[in-house]
This record gives sequence, C-alpha cells and structure tokens, in this order.
Amino acid sequence: MCGICGYITDKNISISAKTLEEMCDVMSHRGPDDRGFYIGKNHGRASVGLGHRRLSIIDLSEQAHQPMSNEDGTVWLTFNGEIYNFIELKRALLGKGHKFRSACDSEVILHLYEEYKEKCLDHLNGMFAFAIWDSIDNSLFAARDRMGEKPFFYADCDGVFIFASEMKALFRYPGFKKELDLGSLQEYLAYEYVPAPGSILKGVRKLPAGNFLKWKDGFSRVAEYWGLRLDRSETSLKLSEGEYAGKIVSLLTESIDKRLISDVPLGVFLSGGLDSSIILSLMCRLRDPKKIDTFSIGFADKSFDESGYARRLAGFFKTNHREEILTPDKVLEIIPRATDILDEPLGDASIIPAYLLSGFTRKHIKVAIGGDGGDELFAGYPTFQADKAIGLFSLLPGSLKNGLFKAAQKFIPVSFDNISLDFKIKQFLRGGLYAPLIRHFIWLGSFTPEMQVDIFKDRPLRGANQIYSLVNESSAGCRSKERMNTLLYLYTKFYLQNDLLVKMDTASMAHSLEVRSPFLDLELMNFVETVPHRLKIRGFTTKYILRKAFAGILPEYILRRPKKGFGIPVAKWFRNELKPYLLSVLSGEEMNKGGIFDAKFVHSLMEDHFSGRSDNRKLLWTLVIFQQWFKKNF
Repeated sequence: MCGICGYITDKNISISAKTLEEMCDVMSHRGPDDRGFYIGKNHGRASVGLGHRRLSIIDLSEQAHQPMSNEDGTVWLTFNGEIYNFIELKRALLGKGHKFRSACDSEVILHLYEEYKEKCLDHLNGMFAFAIWDSIDNSLFAARDRMGEKPFFYADCDGVFIFASEMKALFRYPGFKKELDLGSLQEYLAYEYVPAPGSILKGVRKLPAGNFLKWKDGFSRVAEYWGLRLDRSETSLKLSEGEYAGKIVSLLTESIDKRLISDVPLGVFLSGGLDSSIILSLMCRLRDPKKIDTFSIGFADKSFDESGYARRLAGFFKTNHREEILTPDKVLEIIPRATDILDEPLGDASIIPAYLLSGFTRKHIKVAIGGDGGDELFAGYPTFQADKAIGLFSLLPGSLKNGLFKAAQKFIPVSFDNISLDFKIKQFLRGGLYAPLIRHFIWLGSFTPEMQVDIFKDRPLRGANQIYSLVNESSAGCRSKERMNTLLYLYTKFYLQNDLLVKMDTASMAHSLEVRSPFLDLELMNFVETVPHRLKIRGFTTKYILRKAFAGILPEYILRRPKKGFGIPVAKWFRNELKPYLLSVLSGEEMNKGGIFDAKFVHSLMEDHFSGRSDNRKLLWTLVIFQQWFKKNF
C-alpha cells in the first residue's frame, strides 16, 4: 500500500521538486519504505510532476521503485494498491511481446495501459488508485477501484490540476486555499461523512469508486467504468440454494488465496462476527492454522464486547491469537491522533477501535485480511430487517407518525447499552417519518434536516431534498426493479465507500498496515450480482445464503449470532470518563469561536445526554469529531 500525488499544468509553470517532496512527505505513514519523484515537460505543452511513497509488500527490490516508466520513458505510473490477478495478466502480456524488469504488480498496469489504454481497467482485479502520465497523448489518466478501497482526491488550482491519496497532501501545493463547504458540512452532519464526489472543502473532489478521470489540454472529465449490477439477479438463470452456497464458498476461497500473496507476514482481523469468521475458516483450509495470526479488540462493557467470540473461535481453529482492550484512557489518547489523520471529519466512532486494532496488529505483521463488504453484498444490517417491518407504520398519517415518535422519545426509558432496545425503537420511528430510501440514511446517520435548523447559527440551509439528492440520483442509476437490490446498491455506494472503507484505509495506513478485503473480489462480486436478494435476507434472517454456505464449517454459536457492529461505549463514557473532554471540546467558548453552531443548542444536547433524558451519543460524537478536525485545519 502506498501514497501517490502529483500536479500537472499546460500553463507556463515549472514543477517544483520541493513541493512534490512536501506533498509526499505528509503521507510518509502510507509508505515508509521508499519515496520517488518524476518531473517532466512534454514539448512545451504541459509540465507534470508525480510523487510516490512506498509500503513494500510484493517485490521488495529496487526494480519496483515508483514512479515507474515503460521501456522508452513515454508513460509514467504512480500507483497505490494491490492487483490480485497480476500474475495471469503478466503471463498474457508477455505473450503479446511486453518485457518486464520487475516482479511487482505495478508494472502490469503500465503494460496494460500500453496495450488497452482506458480499457485496461476492465482487466484489473484488485484495490487501487493510480495516475498515468502519457507523454505521447499529452494526458493524465487516473482511476479508482470498483468499490473505493483506495482514495483519490483532486482539485484545480488556477489551471493547475493537483491530486493525492490524502487531502492534506493537496494543502502543500502553494496555490491551494482551504475553504469550508457549508453544504458539505450539512451532508456530514446528516450522513456522518461527505459522500463522493464532494468533499468538506470547496473545490476539492473525490474520484468516485469505479470511475476514471482523464486530464488533457487543461480540462478533466470523469466517467464510470464499472457499477454493481444487482439487477442481473432479476433476469439471470436461477440455481438451487445449494449451488449458490457452494459457488460462494469456492469463490471466497479463491479470493482469499489471491490475497495471501505477499513477501511480508500477514494475519486476520477477527471480530467474532460472521464475516471475519468465514475468512478465518477458509484461510485455515489454505494455510497451517498454527502459523496464522489473528487480532481482535475487546471492551470491559459486555454489551459492546465481542472478544470472547473471537477468542473462542481462534481456539477452535488453533490460531496464534492476540487481543487488546480499549479503555476510556486509550480513547482520550487516540482521538487527537485519529482526527489528525482524517482528511475529512468522519462521524463513525468505530474509527477509534479500528485505529487501535491497526496499531497493535502492525507490531506483528504488515498485511491484514478484513471482512469489509460482506454486510453490503449479503444484506447483513439490522436496517434491512427494519425496512421489512416498517410497512404498516409507513401507512399511518403523518400526524399520527409524528405523535408516536414524540411519545417514544418522552416515555421509553433511555439505555446506553450497545444498540439497546430503546435506541432501536426511536431510530426506527424517526426513520419512518421519511421517504422509503431516505429513511435508511436517517437510521444510519446523525442530524436530521429538522435538527440542523436548530444547530446552525443564522445560516441559509439546504433542505432535505438537497441533502439527500445524491441518494435519489444514485438510485435512478441502479437499474434494479427490486427494492431490496436498490437498497444494497445504495449501501455500497454510500456507507461502504464513504464510511467503512475510508475508516479502514485511514486507520490502517496511519500505521503503515495494508488491509485486504476478500468480499470485494471482482469475480465474487460478479457472481453475487446474480444471487437473488431473497437468498441474502430471508424473512428476517440476514445473510441467509452465507449462513447456509458455512453450516458445518463454522460453529453454530457463530452462525446464529446477530449483527453486533464495531461500536464503542461512547454513550456511557460521555456521561462519565469522557465527560470533561466532551465539555471542553463542545464548550460555549469553542462553539462561539468557530461561529458555525449554536452554542445553546449544543449545550442542551449535552445536558439531555448527561441527565439521561436522551441518548445523544451519535449527535455528540459527530460534533466532537468535526470540532477537532476544524480546529486542526482552520
């Protein structure tokens, strides 16, 4: 895994080696093993500078140094990621007469581009973000992997196109100006992240997953090269349940096998949930379990702790297991570090255990296998169950729905346990006040559009239609006739791409740790597109076909487990150990200094939480992370 950056212009501006070095060095954690630069000028028409920070995983030799060029130096590449089918691709390219000087996957991309240009993306199976300078075509070609495992930020600064793996690298370009985008801030408060292609800053864009970008003659265009086609399950030939289950096991085994290719030690993130347990079970078929390292995080609070399941499963497979307990003291240590590494505010509190997990894992290995993607592809979230149950409530008149919601807020006792019953009931009713697709983002997010009216200080606000307009636009591009397929599609486009994968990339790369996700393998996803959604969630049983596929492989106590999530006891900690910290970060003085949020309203959120009148954990955490990020950057 690596960090990439660069800038290009067709104006009479010289490329500064110092600027490139600074852009690279701010991302040194992404690639501590090596750095490299390329500066070129193409017949007076354009100047280009490419930078690279390297985390050496495959081919540790000097021959894999980047930026990397083709044989005659007309095409240059800076690449972040892993290509899992590079050996097959290399074999095919050798057959076409291409010559290789390294054993790394990066060089395969160069020769694929020479052979197929933009269509090279059709051949790649992996996680990646890269940029290719083509001096013959006088163009820059950049792309991001299909699900968005690797990041790519870019901006135009007075005719200079700049890009990087991290937004903070863009800040090192002398002409860059930081300006908060208030519309994006509203999106952050609603979703707990800013959805691609937008960003929290004006003028900065994120290349969406499954898209490429081409810059030429001072102009850039973005186009989609791949999208999840769950509508295929509505027309494809149907298999039996057993055939679907068997194929999933086979493809996941192949996916994991590809991700075990490494010249450095690797291990498994083991939560004790279904997805990580599946990965471990298949990995133990491919490798000696006694040589497999597994890692997990635990909590003293039993309602959040899954470490017992992870420990028990590691014992079942006889792996070399390690775990660490996350305490409030460690949270206080980690929050400033986590907000330092965040390009944008991210309101998902599980960034904290992910950061701790990555840190202590990196002490032992350099590559970890994770379970991201299983919930989105196989309908693993409780919100899918809630969607099935909400039909009757949705039929009620608006006034009655509002009345029920207010009554629940007033009369149902508050519990601060993990996904407690009162929390689920109140979130369920809150979401029911909104349109069918939007309610999922209410369930998962923090501040509703109505709450935002109260928190913003005298500012013109975007309404719900604008805040969630991207949801409606994306659903229109889904092509599915089945509602559940549309929901699964939206979860990959929004929650997976903008939250979970950002969280894991940020937390792991802060410690120079590479994380690979077998559920996001191209061949597996191509097959999952054909699996009917009724086999993903049957009745109220989530991940039905996965549970069936691994019956007899995994213990029953894993197969029967409901989704728990990777949360932390922040609700309780905000009332006790973290209360002084919360009061400091969200004090009236800090609110007034920022000049964005209404200090009295923020104070009321804290008071309601402290008193037990409301569980405001999500709202308060979302504000804390933004305030820490804002203070650092502005």
